[in-house]
Amino acid sequence: QIIIGDGLRGTDEVEVPVVNGEYCQTALIGHAIMDADIFISLSHFKGHEATGFGGAIKNIGMGCGSRAGKMEQHCEGKPSVATEACIGCGAFSRICAHGAPVITDHKAKIDHDKCVGCGRCLAVCPKDAISADFADSIAMLNYKMAEYSLAVCQNRPCFHVSLICDVSPNCDCHAENDLPILPNIGMLASFDPLALDQACVDLCMKAKPMPGSQL
Repeated sequence: QIIIGDGLRGTDEVEVPVVNGEYCQTALIGHAIMDADIFISLSHFKGHEATGFGGAIKNIGMGCGSRAGKMEQHCEGKPSVATEACIGCGAFSRICAHGAPVITDHKAKIDHDKCVGCGRCLAVCPKDAISADFADSIAMLNYKMAEYSLAVCQNRPCFHVSLICDVSPNCDCHAENDLPILPNIGMLASFDPLALDQACVDLCMKAKPMPGSQL
């Protein structure tokens, strides 16, 4: 049995207080997530084009946020297109979930009124014509994910597992994939998601990159 945490349309949410939150006083979390008596997370540890890597905190904070919660975490920065490098291939139109890409006369631009700043387009442009106008927003994204994770985990039993295998260079939300950038390392587990992410990072930093991969 699978339950979609924030409902079929992403609107079934609960506003959860963030204890001592500096960037989010409340977090918009899927209703079914907060109904659970015990929270267990299972994450695929991988690279990520916006946050550097995706692990327990990324999986919990972003994954458990409702649709509005995800947008709140992503909302600080928007990418733009360098038109001189753009070939108008439309690759980012196929990856964007919000209809932000616009192609006119074989040149692309991004409608910032529709863009939520998720950064998925950065990884698919074959000419690297899309750049992040993110300024401090990458740091803000990580801060908000951490506080959303706190909202999910606080005041109830939690356990977290991460799998360091088939470590992809970009987020698993992409429809395409690439060669693993690191050899398979194994499975790690902890009651502390921060300690788990740190252990995963430490092991990955010690590993030798896979030949022929992006890394």
